[in-house]
Amino acid sequence: MPTAPTPIAASHVACYPGSFDPPTFGHLDVVVRGRKMFDKVVVGVGRNPEKETLFSQEERTDMLRRLIDELVKNEPNGAPVEVRPFEGLTVDFARSVHATVLLRGIRNLSDLQSEIQQALTNRQVAGLETAFVVAGESFAYTSSTLIRQIAAMGKDLGVLSTMCPPTVIEELKRKKREAPAKFGRLVE
Repeated sequence: MPTAPTPIAASHVACYPGSFDPPTFGHLDVVVRGRKMFDKVVVGVGRNPEKETLFSQEERTDMLRRLIDELVKNEPNGAPVEVRPFEGLTVDFARSVHATVLLRGIRNLSDLQSEIQQALTNRQVAGLETAFVVAGESFAYTSSTLIRQIAAMGKDLGVLSTMCPPTVIEELKRKKREAPAKFGRLVE
């Protein structure tokens, strides 16, 4: 007796997880590309217990919501985007939002090496595939870590204007005024 065909998912939801500390133009570029490939993109703002973040999870989620609301307003023809904080394993969060794939940005070969290892693990453990998008050339060397270091050591945060949106630069200035000790730990 022939087997029934496997049902095709009615909606292709991509989960784009990260710490986004802080969000960069590279992160937004991945969202823009994901909106063209999937029916919905869920940006998951997670917490890596091995890293101390500059911004709280609430602050990072708020920044991303504002940035993505603006992005969607300016480019209304793409898939909808939802920004949600999460705790725990990425694969558990992805399942909870009914994601069919994890979306990841690749900047360089070292990213690719670590992301492939994680993608294979996610497929083995949770049956989740990973879709990679290659960063635009202007974002290939931008990272949240680099932005935090420049913000910690630099006097003029305007130099970050090619790496992150003005909203993020303003939040970095605010954080530097209100919590200078956090920046001090970044350069120790």
